[in-house]
Amino acid sequence: MPEIDAGDTAWLLTSTALVMFMTPGLALFYGGLVRAKNVLGTIMQSFAALGVVSVLWVLIGYTLSFGHSIGGVIGGLDFLGFRGVGQAPSAAYATSTPHIAFATYQMMFAVITPALITGAVAERMRFSATVLFLGLWSVLVYAPLAHWVWGGGWLGRLGAVDFAGGTVVHVNAGVAALAAIVVLGRRRGHGKEAFVPHNVPMVVTGAAILWFGWFGFNAGSALTAGGLAATALANTHVAAAAAIVGWLIPEGVRHRRPTTVGAATGAVAGLVAITPAAGFVEPWAAIVIGLAAGAICFLAVDLKPRFGYDDSLDVVGVHMVGGIVGALLTGLLASAAVGGIDGGAALLWRQFVAVASTLAVSFTVTLGILKVVDAIVGVRVEEEEEVTGLDLSQHAEVGYTFGDRGGSASQTVTVPETAAREKEAVR
Repeated sequence: MPEIDAGDTAWLLTSTALVMFMTPGLALFYGGLVRAKNVLGTIMQSFAALGVVSVLWVLIGYTLSFGHSIGGVIGGLDFLGFRGVGQAPSAAYATSTPHIAFATYQMMFAVITPALITGAVAERMRFSATVLFLGLWSVLVYAPLAHWVWGGGWLGRLGAVDFAGGTVVHVNAGVAALAAIVVLGRRRGHGKEAFVPHNVPMVVTGAAILWFGWFGFNAGSALTAGGLAATALANTHVAAAAAIVGWLIPEGVRHRRPTTVGAATGAVAGLVAITPAAGFVEPWAAIVIGLAAGAICFLAVDLKPRFGYDDSLDVVGVHMVGGIVGALLTGLLASAAVGGIDGGAALLWRQFVAVASTLAVSFTVTLGILKVVDAIVGVRVEEEEEVTGLDLSQHAEVGYTFGDRGGSASQTVTVPETAAREKEAVR
């Protein structure tokens, strides 16, 4: 039995906490981007993922992802209910840390991935449908794809590489977001009204937390506190920095003014793109990946109106497109000096197969899940509920109240008044 290394274990535990912190960061990032009447409803979707997916991961998600492979497609029931996931190392996945530390670290990836999808259908999805969807998707889509790449499945055997979740997390969530958009349709008033972020400082705060947590996301995926983790951390930072530049230059040219929301979104695009490559490329290549991701994701988001689909918070343009960019560039720029594998035509082809299979399976299964959820509880809120806002219609509360100086019970709530005016405008 391999011995536990205290330094590796400390780093993995720290990384677990960092990745967990990303989901509240995502909640703030998404929450600031929506209108004020939907801020709590949007934040609640990410917190629901923390609750629902964490429980399901212990019960069945982990074993389906990392149990003994059944035909390279799905994991067996070896670890059902975290059975056998204890303080001893897991020889298969984390030789120098406790098995339970590795399993809990992977839990945080499972949590944030479906939470990413909610941004695409923000401001119009019923909360009960969100909860049911998060649970089903984490088991039926995330777990199998995690197994394919990381758990001994067929993509890993093929030789496709994904250091920290380019296909498993970002392409997967991004194309699932596209499927959700198809099912739910556009927000009322889309194309006629301006849907602007209600709290840009909140957006930047959320992006900063995501950037901070991403060090655990990528460098933690080394599973050791050594040189590979240090390289992944450096690559993560410089890719995000380069992506800000890559986003702001075309934004400044196209719209004549670089925006704060653009800078924050660009940083996230760079973090997305470097995720599959963080432990396989040199820092100069990470800069190239970041620049490419910033520019390409900006173009994808900027072209959105021409296609007419309503991706509320640009999940498709940032996560799906950014994930594809990162996965394919990993195939070209990987260096054996970093991760033991060189880029080239052969690796690029394997990366393409991984991306294509992820796109096809995730989109198809997500459509099916949403159809089932719609039949059970209905996926979309009613028109009056949407106009009123998710905060009141789904949770009976509001994000912001303004009243007398003493903060008495007679506070005046401004959101319903705004909603009433919007309702009249829709009519």
